[in-house]
Amino acid sequence: MEMTNRSLHGDLKVDCVNCDGLNNRKSNDLAEVSVSLTGKRTALMEGDNLYRLRDRKLLVEQKKRLCALSLGAAMLGILLMIINAEICRYDPDSRYTVLLIINSSISLSTGCLLALIIAFHYKDIRLFVIDHNQVDWRIAMTSHRILAISLEMLVCVIHPVGSYREIGHNVTSSSPAPLCVSNQPVVLTMDIDLLLSVLMFLRLYLVHRAILLHSKVLLSASYRSIGSLNNINFTFRFVLKVLLNEYPARTLLVFILFFWLTASWMLTLCERGNEEVTGHMNTALWLIAITFLTVGYGDVAPKSSCGKAVCLFTGVMGVACTAMLVAVVNKTLALNKGEKHVHFFMLDIQISKRIRHAAANVLRECWLLHRANLAKGNRGEHRRHQRGLLEAIRVFRNLRLKQRKLRDYVSEMVDLPKMQMIMCDLSANWNNSYRELEQRILSMEQKLDELSRCFQQTSELLFHVLRHRNPDIR
Repeated sequence: MEMTNRSLHGDLKVDCVNCDGLNNRKSNDLAEVSVSLTGKRTALMEGDNLYRLRDRKLLVEQKKRLCALSLGAAMLGILLMIINAEICRYDPDSRYTVLLIINSSISLSTGCLLALIIAFHYKDIRLFVIDHNQVDWRIAMTSHRILAISLEMLVCVIHPVGSYREIGHNVTSSSPAPLCVSNQPVVLTMDIDLLLSVLMFLRLYLVHRAILLHSKVLLSASYRSIGSLNNINFTFRFVLKVLLNEYPARTLLVFILFFWLTASWMLTLCERGNEEVTGHMNTALWLIAITFLTVGYGDVAPKSSCGKAVCLFTGVMGVACTAMLVAVVNKTLALNKGEKHVHFFMLDIQISKRIRHAAANVLRECWLLHRANLAKGNRGEHRRHQRGLLEAIRVFRNLRLKQRKLRDYVSEMVDLPKMQMIMCDLSANWNNSYRELEQRILSMEQKLDELSRCFQQTSELLFHVLRHRNPDIR
């Protein structure tokens, strides 16, 4: 029985050892499998991130290219519209084929522009999907985005599909009617064509998108990284501020010249029925200029409602540009920090000299008044010295007040980075002093420990010497 029990216990122990070994092997295998799986997952995640970065870069480049092509198509359509309008104005008997080609080209450029706008927003939605970790594209189609795309398509689809009617032009029944002439009523056709032609300039909203996508703010990785750390949205407003800060005069000059020419041509287009007054380009340039500068001599005035609206918008833009021009001139004429420091330092020195002279005058008048009191002579001389003393005191007080105001203004102009550097230097000096103090304290503790050991050794040595001489001492 004992042998069988022992054998059973031994078998059980062997089985337990084998089970433990199997469990350890399984746990090690599971750990290896988990480590390999996590390594594969991290490798897959890193590979996905690299692919996402590559796709994002490609999409940004494609968006820039599509934006440039869209702006080119919009400008081409506007240019063809201007050519068509000028041909219909100065050469109403032009050939039917030429005008048909121009109108067809305007429609074709409009179709290309719509296709490019759709492609641009498609790339934008793909970029949104990549930035938000491959979410469903329907999430990107918010009501705001749908409204913006619809509004862009509506603005870009506007173009004059008919023709311009020249007032007073007669067409014979034998000749083919040019595109400048329509069978509809004169006023209605002109109003529709003028309205569509003026509204074509709304396509210039693509300029701000092109400036934003081709600016160095978005092209520079340092700009984007620092801006993301400071929660700055890189919108057209930010880019415009950067341009006005770096190139203020150049930016304003380009905008004013472009707006002047565009508004002048729009005014000539609106005033086709009043060519003897405001229908010519030179007269329109003069009217837009005096309206932009808010002068308004009154010698020329628009007659049509469209021309009045153009002049009203020109006046509003003139006020805004004048305010920006004043800000730019003020910034140009203002002193920089170094010039201000030098100027105020010299003013402080001059006021200090004048204060010393005023103090000397006060002392001189006091001495003269004291001498007049001792002499007890003429009362007129006494009053004259009193008036001189009061005047010297008044001048001295005014100079002290001026010096105090100047120093208060200079103290308000303290450079914050300079103060930060000073505080950093002070904190660094305090840290160095604290470290030196800690080292000295540690060295003093070490010396005290050495002194305590020396005292202990000395006491033991004295005890052994005394015990050696007198064994009765314990």
